[in-house]
Amino acid sequence: MAELTSPIAGKILEVNVSVGQTVTEDDELFIIEAMKMENPVYGDAGTVKEIKVKVGDQVEEGDVLAIIE
Repeated sequence: MAELTSPIAGKILEVNVSVGQTVTEDDELFIIEAMKMENPVYGDAGTVKEIKVKVGDQVEEGDVLAIIE
């Protein structure tokens, strides 16, 4: 299992995945707003096992966003 962590500090604007969904490296999984810019977050290919954040959550760099297996 791999932890998908936030590359930057900011606010979660979009959660584009659900538990059980199969994703590829090209899929935009989250969008984080930082300094009024929208930053897409991509992850490894696999199946989403757990989502640790929701829209509106404030995250710091390194916070776990999801678990992908």
